[in-house]
Amino acid sequence: MARTAAPGARERILAAVSPLFYAEGIRAVGMARVVAAAGCGKNLVYSHFPAKSELVAAYLTAVRSRRERSAERAVAAAGEPAAGLVALVAEVADRVREPGFRGCALRNYLTECPAEDDTAGRIARDYLDRSRATVDGLVRSLGGEPALADRVWLVVEGLYAVAGRPDAARQADAAVELVRELVSRPAARRSAGRRR
Repeated sequence: MARTAAPGARERILAAVSPLFYAEGIRAVGMARVVAAAGCGKNLVYSHFPAKSELVAAYLTAVRSRRERSAERAVAAAGEPAAGLVALVAEVADRVREPGFRGCALRNYLTECPAEDDTAGRIARDYLDRSRATVDGLVRSLGGEPALADRVWLVVEGLYAVAGRPDAARQADAAVELVRELVSRPAARRSAGRRR
């Protein structure tokens, strides 16, 4: 009779490997380390993830899901587009202030494996596209110009770029304040007023 995997084993494997992938990078963590970190047999790991690429894709899918839920909650709590843009940037800024934060795992994957056109790469690129679409949608709802979306997106990207630096908290504060100023400028509000 064939053995079945213990319930929750897949999640335990992902939970064990996620900090390794985040701290050390995808390529630096081999399957032997995955097996050791998971504290289970190699066969169990491979029964859930027959290839490392499948494990990486599952890791990035979980990261994407957490990041999207967090951003959605921040925007929903803000209530209106201008506040939503500020909340979105503040949510990223809060992450940048966290001790040990090394940037966005999805962006890190694309930096580490830029030429990869695999499932993991598609997951990471899809996340970035959807995140940018959220910014674009909030700016459109505000009645702002595409240039405002470009500026807000550059602030978000800049936040991830300062992750881990000694002045990251100060930069995070500055980023939130900059977006607050951008969305409160009369030009942004004037456009919104014309659409009503």
